[in-house]
Amino acid sequence: MELSHEMKEMVFQPVSMSSLFKKYGLLIGFMAMAAIFMLPTPADLTTAGHRMLGILVFAVIIWITETVSYPVSATIIATLMLLCLGLSPNPQDPTALMGTSSAIKTAFTGISASGTVLVGAALFLAAGMMHTGLDKRIALFVLSKVGAKTNRILAGMIFVGFVLAFFVPSTTARVGCIVPIVLGIIAAFKMERNSRFAALLMIATVHAASIWNIGIKTAAAQNMVALGFIDKQLGANITWTEWFIAAAPYAAIMSVVLYFLCWKILPPEMNEVAGGDATVKEARKELGPMKTSEKKLMLISIGLLFLWVTEKILHPLDTTTSTVIAITLMFMPGIGIMTWKEAQSRISWGTLVLFGIGISMGSALLSTQAASWLANQLSMGFGLAGMSLFMVFAILALFLIVVHIGFASATAVASSMIPIMIAVLQGLDNPLLNIVGITMVLQFVVSFGFILPVNSPQGILAFATETFTAKDCIKVGLPITIIGYLLLLLFSQTYWRFLGIF
Repeated sequence: MELSHEMKEMVFQPVSMSSLFKKYGLLIGFMAMAAIFMLPTPADLTTAGHRMLGILVFAVIIWITETVSYPVSATIIATLMLLCLGLSPNPQDPTALMGTSSAIKTAFTGISASGTVLVGAALFLAAGMMHTGLDKRIALFVLSKVGAKTNRILAGMIFVGFVLAFFVPSTTARVGCIVPIVLGIIAAFKMERNSRFAALLMIATVHAASIWNIGIKTAAAQNMVALGFIDKQLGANITWTEWFIAAAPYAAIMSVVLYFLCWKILPPEMNEVAGGDATVKEARKELGPMKTSEKKLMLISIGLLFLWVTEKILHPLDTTTSTVIAITLMFMPGIGIMTWKEAQSRISWGTLVLFGIGISMGSALLSTQAASWLANQLSMGFGLAGMSLFMVFAILALFLIVVHIGFASATAVASSMIPIMIAVLQGLDNPLLNIVGITMVLQFVVSFGFILPVNSPQGILAFATETFTAKDCIKVGLPITIIGYLLLLLFSQTYWRFLGIF
């Protein structure tokens, strides 16, 4: 019997490995977790710690395969922690179970963490920017000053990413604001979406956002994950200014590197775009005069930035508290720039859930000694104990870069890997080691998702515009990753050593 055309397509159409992993990722994750549970518990690890290792492997698999959405993965992980930890022997009294009521505190401790509160407040601030259109006005203002030469437009797009990082503490929101502007420029200049000029601007926009996630503490959610672990496990607080002093010079140099790399690898079809200035001018004209709500938000944002910069210098307010105050002002009668109803539809509540549970999982890995046990295995595997601090940092940074290739979320990387990094550094048992500072620098590496468009939400967002291919992204992303890594090593022996981090 001859197969029909439709049946032939079904039988002979190749199925990609990625689609298979995505389809069966949940099953693979559960099977891997069950396999770890069935292994004998190491003598130097608690039962709860053993089970947390299984949950960690499960989390990594479903995050890499993206078999379920990130918010759904967070609820599954929380449920597993409730059951697996609740039914584990109590470390203080092995004859009794920890109990699910005790496990609840562990599974949801991240929800009340200061980092989660800060991310929530930052999402509202980003919603306010989008609601009023202030983010778009800032971007167009910067572009209106650069002119119509393509090299100046490229520099302008990178500079827009830098400026917005101060005011829009959400990478996806920043890129989401810039992408329509880039598409408008491409259309107005009568360029094809698959032109090198389009690829140049879009890839530069995405990578500039990632670079300034490193440079500015409040620019990205994943930074809050690391800061949450630093606060909870190391009892330290890194101020906005301390982070900026350490990271901004690195990000500034990387921005210059990005400019020259993009220009060299994706040279545009022309040196100047006719009508470029008029296009931006028309876009600004469409926005109209600055609205009252924009002026209010601008004042609130500048005031908030002032509070961030002067933290522990002119006042005792930490970054989270000052941000919550700013958000409260945004909703106050007579001052408010939007209603709760207008704000809630623009908030990524799933991001908050993932963030809170991610911190909970990392904290549980640390409190059950699972992270320290895993860190010991990592140290022995790489022989870190006998190495210099420089070599330890070089290996850990490279490890994070390689691991990130499999993830589409820097928040997921930070949640699963930063606790292990902290445990590795603690295991070195060096009283002169600045664990807080080096953990901060390792967090910089978590924002490296340059190589593939699927390594970050903003990359996926830009890739959907079909202005560049995965090959274009790799052509720029691979060299900037290598240069970024080498620059990390250089800074570790120069500038960061001067600051006392190394």
